[in-house]
Amino acid sequence: MGKLIECVPNFSEGRDKEKLEKILDEIRAIEGVKLLDYSMDKDHNRSVVTFIGEPEKVIEAAFRATKKASELIDMRTHKGEHPRMGATDVIPLIPISDVTMEECVELSKKLAERIGKELSISVYLYEKSASAPHRENLADVRKGQYEGMKEKLKLEEWTPDFGPKELNEKAGVTAVGARMPLVAFNINLGTNNLDIAKKIAKAIRAKTGGFTYCKALGIEIAERNIVQVSINMVDYTKTPLFRVFDTVEREANRYGVNVIGSEIIGLVPMDALVDVADYHLKLENFDKTQILEKRMSE
Repeated sequence: MGKLIECVPNFSEGRDKEKLEKILDEIRAIEGVKLLDYSMDKDHNRSVVTFIGEPEKVIEAAFRATKKASELIDMRTHKGEHPRMGATDVIPLIPISDVTMEECVELSKKLAERIGKELSISVYLYEKSASAPHRENLADVRKGQYEGMKEKLKLEEWTPDFGPKELNEKAGVTAVGARMPLVAFNINLGTNNLDIAKKIAKAIRAKTGGFTYCKALGIEIAERNIVQVSINMVDYTKTPLFRVFDTVEREANRYGVNVIGSEIIGLVPMDALVDVADYHLKLENFDKTQILEKRMSE
């Protein structure tokens, strides 16, 4: 298979398909890089893109996509439910084949430095690439969102790792880092009461005493007149999806609210869903080598 890494950039554009296609074309143009998936969310006003390839080529594709996004997206007029701080909000790099996490960290620093230098965009390193413990958590890096970044960049403890100390008002700020595969998992509630979604998010997220590898927010989905618990599972091998889902459902029932559906944003590792099936089907003596596709790939 050779050396492969995955890149999952999030762009602050979920409503204009033409703009997103121009960004995706920058990725498609790089030989040796495969665009696997993308999704647009109008309420979040955000797109999540997934591509894979040889490390150096993935870095080139990520840079070109970031450059195009900085030309097309104006953060001064951006509005959306999802927290954001830049046109290219975050660029995670994930080791897939014959690449170590340490190598991904070095690649993330190379990409971040180029974005800062050539595009004049302030860049923070996060997760495994973070230059300080208080920068590891993306939520902490992004706190204050775009509107607060002008003042945040002036603080000594938040001096960017690369790029200018002054806000690029059009493109905003970007986070770049190496991390484990993440599952973006949203649970929709049968109510429009945002306070309930926020209380449930607080109950499950690690930062407020919930599951160690879970990040969560309560947000409004105005188009459907409902609210959502928007979840990032940063290590599904240690905090499984079914455990978080069951807890959300129990918490919702406390408030007389039903879970009306859930969704996976972008791609998901097969093992994350196999764990869900194993749990709910109460399988006995099940082994993952029994999965047909897994055996075929081997």
